[in-house]
Amino acid sequence: YERTCRYFARKTNSVVVSVGYRLAPKHPYPTQFEDCLTATIHFMRTAQDYGVDPARIIICGDSSGGTLTAAVAQAMGNRRDVPKLRAQILIYPFLQCVDFNLPSYQQNHGVPILLKERTVVLGLKYLNKDTSATEAIFKGSHVPEVLKPKYQKWVSPDYIPHEFKTRGYKPCTTHPFSKDVYSLIKPVFEPVFSPLLAEDSVIARLPEAFILTCEFDVLRDDGLLYKKRLEDHGIKVTWCHLQEGFHGTV
Repeated sequence: YERTCRYFARKTNSVVVSVGYRLAPKHPYPTQFEDCLTATIHFMRTAQDYGVDPARIIICGDSSGGTLTAAVAQAMGNRRDVPKLRAQILIYPFLQCVDFNLPSYQQNHGVPILLKERTVVLGLKYLNKDTSATEAIFKGSHVPEVLKPKYQKWVSPDYIPHEFKTRGYKPCTTHPFSKDVYSLIKPVFEPVFSPLLAEDSVIARLPEAFILTCEFDVLRDDGLLYKKRLEDHGIKVTWCHLQEGFHGTV
């Protein structure tokens, strides 16, 4: 990311801080989130030491970094001891673990570099969990029946615009809930891991956003669904969709 960060700094005439957060599996979840939040708060408190206006700080990340960006923005929403974030930039972020059969997951399941199976396996390794639960997660057996109505308000193919279903999409049958699988991977439902599952009161306090999605990316619909949630709460979203883009295209 050295060249990318230098490019951003040069092209935007900005100070760019790249957070070298500790990595899983040596440092288990949620160490990565805590490192990013700590770094953000520290920089906001000392921004003027770097010639930066504290009211103009934007946080940014791509892929799992987009997850961390969204989670940090949510955590900052209620703080009174630091300035408000100016904006958040989410580049093809991972945002939910409820439905791995959204149109983008079906259409792009075999598109490099982020294959559908790899997405779930990486998530489980991030949590230091056994990857044997992958197939049950694909089937949705990890989602408790009592939580499905709540999550379907935010995560549903019904909210994906029709033009994104033209490459083929088939509604999936639901499979029985597995308490064992849910117990194994329960942290995936925390908003730090799945920011799309944050409560409305948290979403309503978020700053303006820029969201980038790619057509040939399993995570495309995560971005589209988050865009809708933000806009439903009156938050301004600038959306860029790369019609020929794929995961990792930056």
